[in-house]
Amino acid sequence: MFRVLTVAREYGSGGGSIAHRVAGILGWNLLDKALVDAIAQSAQVEPDLARRYDERPDSWLHRVSRRSLWHGDLEGVATVAGAEFFDAETMAALARNLIAEAHSRGNCVIVGRGAQCVLRDCPDVLRVFIYAPLSERIARVRKRAPAAADVERLIRRADQQRAEHIRMYFNRNWNDPNLYQLAISSELGEEHVARAIIQVIQSEAGEK
Repeated sequence: MFRVLTVAREYGSGGGSIAHRVAGILGWNLLDKALVDAIAQSAQVEPDLARRYDERPDSWLHRVSRRSLWHGDLEGVATVAGAEFFDAETMAALARNLIAEAHSRGNCVIVGRGAQCVLRDCPDVLRVFIYAPLSERIARVRKRAPAAADVERLIRRADQQRAEHIRMYFNRNWNDPNLYQLAISSELGEEHVARAIIQVIQSEAGEK
């Protein structure tokens, strides 16, 4: 039986909202912004700093500087606390640990942050990718961020950052269909998509 749902989503697709609906209906814990806050607490940094590195890769210059600083010994860096050592690589490593811990407890919906990669081989996890037509994504983002000058550019940049984050820290292709059991368009309506996901979770297909 499926005990955990991971939701990867295109920027502006409404995937976060759909995940929230599913968690609410099932009575499961939602790990979206709460996961970022937990990472910040684990690293002993401010949540705003963690959000700065959320689902995006470190710059090439930062990666070079990091390796020079640590002389190739990067294994222990992710466990070092404090803002001085915190970056996207540290965040990804801490996310792995917290996602694995959440999986061990079950009954949770995990949004993004590479959860579909961390839990790739777990038979009790349903991995979903939510997408939408660009026009709908532009309309959704413009509604919540009316001051944005170039919404389409913002969307494409966010998708690129998410894809690069997955490639760099999990060695996977973000939109590889083999990473997911279900890919569904929010064009169908957030409520319908949430109900479809719940039906899969509760169906006999979830029995292993």
